[in-house]
Amino acid sequence: MGSVIPLKKSANSAYLELKNLLGNKLQKVENLIQEKLRSEVNLIQKMSNHHLRSGGKRLRALLTLESAKLTGYKEDKRDINLAACVELIHSATLLHDDVIDESELRRGVKTTNSVWGNQSSILVGDYLLSRCFEMMVEDGDLEVLKLLSSTSSKIAQGEVLQLQHKGEADLLEETYIDIINLKTASLFSAATKTGSCLSGSNEKEKKALESYGRNLGLAFQIADDALDFYAKEKLFGKEIGKDFFEGKVTLPMIIIFQKGNKEEKNFLNEIMRREKRTEQDFNNTLSLINKYKAVEATFKKAEYFVNVSYDALAIFPDNEDKKILQNLTSFSLNRSF
Repeated sequence: MGSVIPLKKSANSAYLELKNLLGNKLQKVENLIQEKLRSEVNLIQKMSNHHLRSGGKRLRALLTLESAKLTGYKEDKRDINLAACVELIHSATLLHDDVIDESELRRGVKTTNSVWGNQSSILVGDYLLSRCFEMMVEDGDLEVLKLLSSTSSKIAQGEVLQLQHKGEADLLEETYIDIINLKTASLFSAATKTGSCLSGSNEKEKKALESYGRNLGLAFQIADDALDFYAKEKLFGKEIGKDFFEGKVTLPMIIIFQKGNKEEKNFLNEIMRREKRTEQDFNNTLSLINKYKAVEATFKKAEYFVNVSYDALAIFPDNEDKKILQNLTSFSLNRSF
């Protein structure tokens, strides 16, 4: 199948087309999330509102809704409820991530932990997860309950695995893929498979959408990791070099370590073992990234997962919903927001 990567404008329009198609349902998801997060504890209410106001693409909710639509779900309740569940899992992990990473900004807005502290942020993240599990139990589908609960477990395992390998300049690519598969791709996969469970799809369709979501999530995260070294300015409210300064070893770093000479490997080992890295460390690493064309190689790897994701939908009949999901694969690579 040739390359499915279009220009940025086309990539962005693929996401906007999906959002416009599901706009009414997505608003119901937003309303339900706000309703479920209401609390008589004033601090929980304030922090939840602050976190929700920071925005987000709601991509995982959209994937749940559109996968249900693709496989024939025609009602207007369970898909809303479970799309909200998927987003609550994602939001909870972001709250926990910001504490672990000591982040001060998310999407250009102050993080909850930078305003109210780490302890409150962890507990509010737990509150979001508990509300999510209440909603899953209310839905009553044991397959979905098992799927989303096991996904929450995978995300936590991915976080711990990443911490375990923090600062390892010689991190294996296989280990890196394991980390992002657990941390990011597992929730994409759960979102798309959940959609197929709603409509009573057969196992072949469920596996196809699971594969679509997983590979889309892998491409999404790999491209995001490339952007940490690629952009010349702030994107999506994210500081450039954020992963590097936090000691996270991602694919561009793995590539330059693999290709570097002995002196370059020693340099990378030395700076990644430090508690903190400097702007000069980042600039020197960026020179190696450019020397070995590591960003290009990283995007090439992401493109592979995009193509696998695109092809996973081949079993479905050609229609508007299939086309929208196929077009969305390019958004993971070429998005500008």
